[in-house]
Amino acid sequence: MDISAAQGSHIITVSRAAFARPDTDFLCFGESDVAAPRVAHDALAAAMAAGQTRYSDVRGLPALRQALADYLGGQHARPVEETRVQVTGSGMAAVHVAMAAVLRPGDRLVHLTPAWPNSMNAGRMRGAEVEEHTLTPTTEGGFKLDLDRLAARLVGARAVWVNSPSNPTGWTASAADMAAVLQICRTTGTWLIADEVYNRLVYDGPRAASILDICTPEDRVLVVGSFSKAWAMTGFRIGWLIVPANTRDSFTELVEITHSGVAAFVQAAALAALADEAFVERFRAYCATGRAMAAAALGGLQRVRWAAPPGAFYAFFGVDGLQDSLGFALRLVHEHGVAVAPGCAFGAGGEGHLRLCFAQSPVVLGRALSRLGEALR
Repeated sequence: MDISAAQGSHIITVSRAAFARPDTDFLCFGESDVAAPRVAHDALAAAMAAGQTRYSDVRGLPALRQALADYLGGQHARPVEETRVQVTGSGMAAVHVAMAAVLRPGDRLVHLTPAWPNSMNAGRMRGAEVEEHTLTPTTEGGFKLDLDRLAARLVGARAVWVNSPSNPTGWTASAADMAAVLQICRTTGTWLIADEVYNRLVYDGPRAASILDICTPEDRVLVVGSFSKAWAMTGFRIGWLIVPANTRDSFTELVEITHSGVAAFVQAAALAALADEAFVERFRAYCATGRAMAAAALGGLQRVRWAAPPGAFYAFFGVDGLQDSLGFALRLVHEHGVAVAPGCAFGAGGEGHLRLCFAQSPVVLGRALSRLGEALR
């Protein structure tokens, strides 16, 4: 696809306006203000001091690959073999590798929406036809997946993209949802690309249902993971991809020609963070506090439709009568000093909504919610 045809990110449009106003409360990115685990910082510094700054195994350091296999096998109902683990230079890099492996020009990619726009654009960059499958809004302000509509849509589709817990909606697939989607894909021969970067950020239990609980190594399933969310390591740029059995060498070749692997010192940081389970629990509690604050603030506003999400760390709320979410988001920056993402950035069904990241300190979030409430009133 010609780069000129790529759809620009409206989130970036808002963020640029926010960067130009220093006192803006910045809630438009999917990023917390919590620092990454101390052990990650220390391990990175130690690795650099030890000279781990040269090229490393493009598959990922053996210790990290094995640690990820052990971690995922411990989290989920089925073991994950190390030979299925590919380390990538961020979750987004894993997305591009998955798309490059599966999609060819003219293929149809069914993508659940509202959704993070980068994954849809990654499909378009491969020349695929991206067909949005919108989640169904509920009367309570949440979302659900219509499996019958999805089954009909996947006939003839090359791949389906499922992000659970979802950015931006917080919708989280149940175990029954996951089983149904996998069975549909097996019937239609469709590749299932599961974006599970928010798997640990749920508020009823230790993790969300995962396709890794039920798929076999032979299934046409790719699972995207990242250290950016549950470990708050956004700037470290490291993720992973779980691939079918006996295919990793091919995926490693794709990593080699896209970004040639991940810096060894960054992998050392990730290895240390992976062992810090207490950090994940503390961070989830931090997000739960923000979720409660958002619920209290948004619940008292007329014309606002929102239900506290079961997963991720966003409030994706509808505003009655809002028809230009980008224009309103820019007004919020210029006139009220608060930056949120416009719903139109997230595809079909997003317009009329706004998204804010509530994984922020109570001081920052409280001030931002006060400013937002004033604007909405």
